[in-house]
Amino acid sequence: MHIATKENIKEIAEQLDCGFRAFIHKTTGQLIFVPDENNLTSIDLDPWDEEFKVLENNNHDFYEVERWTSSEAFDVMSEFAEQLGDRSLQNRLFEALRRQKPFREFKFVIDNAGDFRQEWFDFKNNWQQQYVAKELQRINMKAIE
Repeated sequence: MHIATKENIKEIAEQLDCGFRAFIHKTTGQLIFVPDENNLTSIDLDPWDEEFKVLENNNHDFYEVERWTSSEAFDVMSEFAEQLGDRSLQNRLFEALRRQKPFREFKFVIDNAGDFRQEWFDFKNNWQQQYVAKELQRINMKAIE
């Protein structure tokens, strides 16, 4: 089974970024996404009842694609700032990352950075897809063992 298709990688990365948990069936490659109750605390889970039941009744048939840690997300923001050619923005981003609540501070700076905002989204999206590809490779290795 080839689970690391471009489409799967892109979809999983997007869902993880939106606060969902991602599961992939060990033999069919079927993807199931459910809200991560730790990240989406005020969401109504009823629309995902069927998915939760499938996972509960067949949990040994699915691998979970783990989400990146907050430490890894922080590193991505640092990497982005580091590679910038605009020294003024780079300094503002590094300053934001040194403050309390660095994620919120980084977001505020990048949301007000004009064209660099899209550059950030592209950078982050690319990193997330590479991360998911590595996770799927890890899962594939598990399946072979």
